[in-house]
Amino acid sequence: MPTVAPLDIDGHVLAVEFLGDTPLFASAAGAIHRLEGGDKVTEAHQGMLTCIRDPYSESLISGGEDGKVLRIAADGGITVLAEAPRKWISQVAAGPQGSVAYSYGKSAFVRLSDGTTKEFPEERTVEGIAFAPKGLRIAAARYNGVSLHWVGMSAQPVNLEWKGAHTGVTFSPDGQFIVTTMQENALHGWKLDAKPGAEARHMRMTGYPAKVKSLSWSAKGKWLASSGAPAAIVWPFQGKDGPMGKAPLELGSRANIMATCVKFHPAEDILAIGFIDGMILAVRVGDAKEALLRRPGKGAITSMSWSKSGKLLAFASEAGDCGVVDVSA
Repeated sequence: MPTVAPLDIDGHVLAVEFLGDTPLFASAAGAIHRLEGGDKVTEAHQGMLTCIRDPYSESLISGGEDGKVLRIAADGGITVLAEAPRKWISQVAAGPQGSVAYSYGKSAFVRLSDGTTKEFPEERTVEGIAFAPKGLRIAAARYNGVSLHWVGMSAQPVNLEWKGAHTGVTFSPDGQFIVTTMQENALHGWKLDAKPGAEARHMRMTGYPAKVKSLSWSAKGKWLASSGAPAAIVWPFQGKDGPMGKAPLELGSRANIMATCVKFHPAEDILAIGFIDGMILAVRVGDAKEALLRRPGKGAITSMSWSKSGKLLAFASEAGDCGVVDVSA
């Protein structure tokens, strides 16, 4: 068994992310806990709804019930990026050149590094946002599909339509595919055609017994792992048509015990799978070989994060029992 450094936090922990070699745990109550020679606490929000790592800088971006969008530095320092009094900020995304996206109600907003903000209104509530991996472009998930906006242009958005409520959105690392989580127990995907004016093609990814709440792309974008079943469901994206007509892998199967969180290793095709009972498995995609990283705990795993080296895995749970697993041990 790998060694585990445990950390007990009061209440539900939304997210954990590494900044450098330091794991930061974001609690729903609004505090950021830095595990750095002890538990150092920064009070960030009055009620936190979301917290992500900015892939372009060593900082976190968070949104809260207090209507604030914050940038949180590795030392716990806080910068207020946006304020929308009496609004709940439950969706944030970090983009290139210091840009940050957030949403409330029927609008997505992009704040540029110079402080200017652009608004992108939708006909329905924005449920998820993501930046494309190349160029300053965002996707906004909403009822009946996704809207794609170029931030620097006043062009009409590209609308990707599919009936139903789309609750989250992600781009593949090469930017060729968009995948949404849905209110029903399914994912939906589009293959974006490089030719201007060409129709995007649909990918239906169904058959889940529960809602998909966690997605993770492998380092080279060949695989997309998902929760929502008593195993991690891992879709192949190697070919030019992605998972169209292909069956997914099922990794880390456990009888009737749901996978609640998935996170790919930063360099290898190794997937960490967190379950509703607090257990964590690491599974190698190539041969489905499993390693137990953590025995069952108090609460469902809500978030996991690998250190840059891939030697440490931090985890968070809905009951507040968190920690760091030394995988190299």
